[in-house]
Amino acid sequence: MEYKALSIPDVVLITPKVFGDERGFFLETFRQSEFEKYCGQYTFVQDNHSKSAKGILRGLHYQLENPQGKLVRVTCGEVFDVAVDMRKSSPTFGQWVGVMLSEDNKQMLWVPPGFAHAFYVTSEEAEFQYKCTDYYAPGNECSIRWDDPDLGIEWPLKTEAPKVSEKDGNGLFFRDAPHFE
Repeated sequence: MEYKALSIPDVVLITPKVFGDERGFFLETFRQSEFEKYCGQYTFVQDNHSKSAKGILRGLHYQLENPQGKLVRVTCGEVFDVAVDMRKSSPTFGQWVGVMLSEDNKQMLWVPPGFAHAFYVTSEEAEFQYKCTDYYAPGNECSIRWDDPDLGIEWPLKTEAPKVSEKDGNGLFFRDAPHFE
């Protein structure tokens, strides 16, 4: 696998080696020793899988008390995936990175603890799978508005406005949201 630090160096784009022929393909999606070498020592405790239709935006989510690192990938369709640095002591605090993840490119993104995370579905539908370093704790979850003007995320919107949950529609503005130290 190839590991590439993005403009926020703690966020890493992972490109697996894909072996394919007329029968299909094979790829390795995770190897603990390589992950530790390029991303750090983390233990995954929960795997999640979601399916969403075109135009759905999920996020920007993070857990303040039980921060989750997420290793994310798309196994069907395509999404624009975003990570926002919520660590006040970080030189990249308040900055975001975004990448297209798809079933075709088979890339994965490591979003470490201390980041808000979101994705926007650009294909007809998408299946999104991710490993988490801590358990989901709904009482600790925070949501930042996807359209926060201070963040200025450049979403590749296919419609006028994405479809969001009520919780995400009522998300906090970045300036009002709790941050990590």
